[in-house]
Amino acid sequence: MKSKYLFPSIALGLVLFMAVYFLLNPSYEKSIEAKYYYEIGEYEEAYSLANEAFSMDVYNRMASTIMAQSKTSLKYVAYIKQAKEYLLQINEIAKHDSISNAERARMKLMSEIILGSYVKLAPSIITDSDLVKEAKKYHDDFELLLEKVTK
Repeated sequence: MKSKYLFPSIALGLVLFMAVYFLLNPSYEKSIEAKYYYEIGEYEEAYSLANEAFSMDVYNRMASTIMAQSKTSLKYVAYIKQAKEYLLQINEIAKHDSISNAERARMKLMSEIILGSYVKLAPSIITDSDLVKEAKKYHDDFELLLEKVTK
């Protein structure tokens, strides 16, 4: 009868020990905090905390994963920011009655830069889908713009 409850009680004890260790370990505590910041879209803070947690414990896979995903998300954020800036500049140029060849070349160059930068982005399943969609939208917009400018 005692052996019937021995294995489940040992297993439960190990699970409880692991949970307490996970919650009280400073490295994992920082990882949980980093995960929170990643989920709310604060990728710089998430990267910083995950990096700190990883430096405390190099075997902390949660910190490693959050650090990698935050880095990827930061690349997306930078891409989107650059695309917005270029789009504003292009819209300013487009307001003129006539567009010079130099301005066309500038618009073409900006489009090529954005399209080239998009290729370097590497989404994964955990990357925020809104970031991926927004980056894709800008990529598509700049493809159309490049077609119009090169005609």
